[in-house]
Amino acid sequence: MLRPWDLKIVLDRAAPLSVQAQIVHAITREIHRGRLRPGTALPGSRELAATLAINRKTVVLAYDELVAQGWLVAEGKRGTFVSPTLPPLPPAAEAMTPPRPSGMPPARDVIDFKDGVPDSRLIRFGDLSRAFRHALLGTRGNRLGYADPRGTPPLRRALAAMLSMERGLAVDEDSLCVVRGSQMGIFLAARLLLRPGDTVVTERLSYPPARAVFRAGGALVATVDTDRDGLRTDQLETLCRDRPVRAVYVTPHHHYPTTVMMTAERRLNLLRLAEQHGFAVIEDDYDHEFHYTGTPVMPLASLGRGGRVVYVGSLSKVLAPGLRVGYLAAAPDLIDRCAADITLIDRQGDTVTEMAVTELLSGGDIRRHVCRALKVYGERRALLDRLLRAHLGGHLAFAPPQGGLAFWARVTGPLNAAAIAARAAAGGVGLLPGGHFADDGTPVEAFRLGFGNLDCGEIATGIDRLRRALEG
Repeated sequence: MLRPWDLKIVLDRAAPLSVQAQIVHAITREIHRGRLRPGTALPGSRELAATLAINRKTVVLAYDELVAQGWLVAEGKRGTFVSPTLPPLPPAAEAMTPPRPSGMPPARDVIDFKDGVPDSRLIRFGDLSRAFRHALLGTRGNRLGYADPRGTPPLRRALAAMLSMERGLAVDEDSLCVVRGSQMGIFLAARLLLRPGDTVVTERLSYPPARAVFRAGGALVATVDTDRDGLRTDQLETLCRDRPVRAVYVTPHHHYPTTVMMTAERRLNLLRLAEQHGFAVIEDDYDHEFHYTGTPVMPLASLGRGGRVVYVGSLSKVLAPGLRVGYLAAAPDLIDRCAADITLIDRQGDTVTEMAVTELLSGGDIRRHVCRALKVYGERRALLDRLLRAHLGGHLAFAPPQGGLAFWARVTGPLNAAAIAARAAAGGVGLLPGGHFADDGTPVEAFRLGFGNLDCGEIATGIDRLRRALEG
């Protein structure tokens, strides 16, 4: 097979984009253009490194990321190839594209920084398909009948082992219920804990679907502020003296949306107030796995204060939101009530998916995937940090998040958030203004910039578009 030794990649040593990221961006661009078709053999890592006069390890890492994203496949000694499962794109596709007004992005060509969602291109679909195949083969013998509404016991045991070893929770299979993502977990927690007219407290800026769940159940939502140390427990204490509080909803590991981590002092104050005033804490630990500096802080639920914490987690950020696997950890009596509610909704979860995820958890595939993905997300986080400082420092102020898949950037320049969002949209960039997260809908001069679902080339393109839109 002839290899494309004439593959041309021009490196810009002065660019803020790393050499590895430039290689990734160049190859994906050539695939989009149709120059590199499905099944095309790429130069070996040594050959390409020699051509570019760079360290071979840089090429290997770039190829590894492209393989992880699904653009390439590595076939051992045969070499590295453009994935044969990609749909072919005619080389003349760019020339065939109808002209558009100058300065306008092509239809559907939007770089979307709207939220911290994961990049499903990083999944090793071979591992996933193998696990589903084994799960389907294992369902022979009438194992696809009605099952435990709390979830299959093997998955609950695997989740309990993970939560015990990595997050310090004292849980077993009887204190866990498998749910279809964290949103269902929040919904069930609200049904277990709240009655119409009860007060539930959230932070003023918080996760809108959670507030919607509480209000749908007839609860009254009260809010307190967040500062650089997390939820303002002094305001919560004042609120508890004013009225009975039934539950407090928090995202302490990486506050949603500001990414602030709740300090140890605030965590202990929150648990003290829960004991003193008798409310439950709904802890939404939506992206615990992704942490870039130091050691992740253990969940509130790991402190074991009288079973007052209902812990909601999910594998959506680890694998993909479409798999819909989450979990709720609480006292066994609450889990039994949770199971009773599930039988009223859809009787049980997806047995095949649960068995497949059990294999991925127990075999270490999920842990290995997290390690790989963390390196990729860490590079994307570092790149977005550099580009924001270099090109948008006059408009936005921010601190790189310690964890998670998004930045929180405050508006500091002459334009307000609404004007920036409008100019960004016209330039082909999607932004999520801070007012989206406010309880009362008032404008918030900030943005949540997700980077998880964008590769380095897409991030660079998006920030360049945003820079040009704001300078125009």
